[in-house]
Amino acid sequence: MTKKGLLFFGAGAAGGLLNSIAVWVFGALGITMFFGVQIAPAITPQWLYPRIVWGGIWGVLLFLPWAKQSLVLRSFLLSLGPTLVQLLIVFPLKAGKGLAGLELGLLTPLFVIFFNFVWGITAVYLSEEAQRR
Repeated sequence: MTKKGLLFFGAGAAGGLLNSIAVWVFGALGITMFFGVQIAPAITPQWLYPRIVWGGIWGVLLFLPWAKQSLVLRSFLLSLGPTLVQLLIVFPLKAGKGLAGLELGLLTPLFVIFFNFVWGITAVYLSEEAQRR
């Protein structure tokens, strides 16, 4: 694996950690439940570890060539990959929570978009900062 590949994996893994913390905090504070979304995981190693590893794996998207868009736009575009997989594969096929996880609440897709944006902005920012050094 190249130095850049390791950097992108690390940036994606850090994004996975921050994404997971955001999901947990929103659940622990009752924010998701307030909006009728049943996402409130316990922060355990069994829940956290795969999310960090998958965040790192999704870091491969950082290899895509990006035009000179803003950090926010690039982060959002990058986060669409994991968002679509979560909404169209994981929730309906793996977790049995219906298309887009709607069985967890009607606003579930918006929370997934937001949480994956946290991953995207973390991964893009950290990868760019590391490459500058």
